[in-house]
Parts: sequence; C-alpha cells; structure tokens
Amino acid sequence: MKNKIIKTAAVLIYIAFVSLSFIFGYNPGKLIGHNFASFSLEMIKLLPPVFILIGLFEVWVKREFIEKHLGKNSSVLSYVWAILLAGPIAGGLIPAFPIAYSLFQKGAKMSVIFTFIGAAAVCRIPMTLFEASFLGIKFTLVRLLVSIPLVIISSIWLGKYLEKKDYIIMKG
Repeated sequence: MKNKIIKTAAVLIYIAFVSLSFIFGYNPGKLIGHNFASFSLEMIKLLPPVFILIGLFEVWVKREFIEKHLGKNSSVLSYVWAILLAGPIAGGLIPAFPIAYSLFQKGAKMSVIFTFIGAAAVCRIPMTLFEASFLGIKFTLVRLLVSIPLVIISSIWLGKYLEKKDYIIMKG
C-alpha cells in the first residue's frame, strides 16, 4: 500500500511539474513534457504491431522447434540462429524482451536467450545499415566482428553461471 502511494505521488508531482513549466514558461520542464509526449506517441505506434507479431510467433512457432534448435541439447548453431532472429527486429530492445520471454517459455536455453537479447542490441539490420552509411562499412564490420563474439561468449558464461546457481526465471 505504501509503495502504491509513493508511485502515485511521484506521477502527480511529475504532472504538476510539467504543467507548471508550461504555465510559467520554464523551458527545461517544457522540454521534458515534449519528450515524454513524443516518446509516448512512438510507443503507441510501435507496440500494437509488435504485440501482433509476438502473438503470431507464439501461435506459429512450435515448442518442439524451439527446443530442437535453441534448447538445452542444441548445437553451437543455436547462437547463429539467435543472432539471425534478432537481426531484423525493428524498435530496439522493446520487442526483443517479449520475444526473449516467448523463447524461454518454449524451451530455449538461457545462454541462447542472452545471445538473442545481446544481438538485438548490437546486430539489428536497420541500425547496422544506418551506422554503415554514417561511419563507414569498415567501422561497422570491425564493430560487428568484435561485438558478436563478445555477445556469444558473455552469454555462454552468464548462462552457465546461472544454471550452476540453479537460477530460475519466474514465469508470468
């Protein structure tokens, strides 16, 4: 109950701050309000298609397929599959986390899920093309050649560490 009161108070203080900023012409507060509105509009545009695609993924991709290719008994190729799955994601990590949770529910091993999340952060095709157009193909290739092995190695290490500690991801 106390936590709910604190959260409600924080939201009310934020609303009051932004409102008073517009009334009194306080530019940093106005900028905060504009940024929040812009971000909210982007989320309203992005989330419905993301949730539809995640729903289709839940229905169309069978658990057996995920267990075979990304599960505990899968080969090293599972990390390549995770990177390829993360590549076309648009919208950054926002759609990646629900997809990662869906992969977990369908039996993917933790290290593959971590590779997927890491690849969604650094190996997305839209981001890579944008980066190559501004910073050059050589820079982008070097970054990918360094990033991808580090993502895989850290994912394997983290997955083994958490499995050794008998870590269990809570199901929602």
